[in-house]
Amino acid sequence: MNASTVLPDHGLLRFITCGSVDDGKSTLIGRLLLDTRSVLADALSALERTSQRRGHAELDLSLLTDGLLAEREQGITIDVAYRYFSTGTRKFILGDTPGHEQYTRNMVTAASTAELAVILVDARKGILPQTRRHAVLASLMGIRQFVIAVNKMDLVGWSQEVFEGIRSAFLAFARDRGLQGLTFVPICAVQGDSVVAAGPHMPWYEGPTLLGILEKAPLAQARPDLPFRLPIQWVCPPGPGGGRDGRGYAGRVEAGEAEVGETVAALPSGHGGRIREIRLGAEPLDRCRAGQSVMLFLDGAFDLGRGDLLASKAFPPTVCRALGARVCWLGEQPARAGDRFLLRHGTREVRAHLAGLDGRLDIHSLAMVPAQRIAMNDIADVELRLQVPIAADGYERHGAAGAFILIDEQTNETVAGGLILEAQPCDQNGSVR
Repeated sequence: MNASTVLPDHGLLRFITCGSVDDGKSTLIGRLLLDTRSVLADALSALERTSQRRGHAELDLSLLTDGLLAEREQGITIDVAYRYFSTGTRKFILGDTPGHEQYTRNMVTAASTAELAVILVDARKGILPQTRRHAVLASLMGIRQFVIAVNKMDLVGWSQEVFEGIRSAFLAFARDRGLQGLTFVPICAVQGDSVVAAGPHMPWYEGPTLLGILEKAPLAQARPDLPFRLPIQWVCPPGPGGGRDGRGYAGRVEAGEAEVGETVAALPSGHGGRIREIRLGAEPLDRCRAGQSVMLFLDGAFDLGRGDLLASKAFPPTVCRALGARVCWLGEQPARAGDRFLLRHGTREVRAHLAGLDGRLDIHSLAMVPAQRIAMNDIADVELRLQVPIAADGYERHGAAGAFILIDEQTNETVAGGLILEAQPCDQNGSVR
């Protein structure tokens, strides 16, 4: 490769691996890390020693992600193991999620920030209930890209017929559940076939490797058509560090783009202001985009603070005091209608109460059923009423602007993570319309 050759940068992809117990999730992640040269020499030496001590003839790649002592002793994944790696064209943050249903909250927490799910299927066992369960849970958390990786192809003689049978069965299940965005790939995580490189054993498969699929997967938040959103994290007062004649509003651009001269809305007040200046550190910019932490200076005097939102004037979010939402309950204490919490949305924190329970997901039938309460690991659709308005988007439209957490006011414990399904607009007095 010439020194002048510049590889395309396809951004940062967050993805999870999930599936039934013993489908090979941790081994697959280890293979990805090893074959992309993301394992340091000392870690590789330690892995070799541990594998030999356990009597394995080959490297036990699952040890690269099964980091907890309890996991190593039981041979299962309990917590979510996050790993970072990169290739010549993209950076990745992956989460190896638990396979057991009692750790649903761990899996859902990882899925809530992911853009793609790799669902593993053991070629010998086919589609199992836990496989279906994780696919549905990932879909409920807003994931719209799925890679169905049929693993352990070496144990079924590298059979194309077995792969096609599993593919047909999953497609039938996906049609029933309305799942879309499916890609299928046959792999062998132990030997590495079709993970990073094609390998010699499946000449009948002419599609991309798993890594090839991940490198080209579209990024939802990088879409240029998303409206501009910047939650204000900090206000810099006028002066030498804060601009010549006005306050600076600092925060991370969660979506979209904005440029100098553009008019943005300051929410929830609704006032508009023209962007006079954009800074990235000390550097002036003509335009800012999603992922950048910047400071904006507006023409005019505004009484804005942490928790307010700067947004596209043409395509603003909904100012609301009532939400329809989907939550995953993380707390040990169950919740019932009428319970009160703090709701943290972006940089804004408001008091909220649980106005109603619309249904709870039955983890076995995968149907929403009536509920009087929600307990740890439950996924439920709820109605929330807020003490003061927030500016919110639906999660389907805007991932970061449509997510929130609920906090117990007494213990400061995070008891739920949620996705906004519907934001009910309110009038200027804060009354729900």
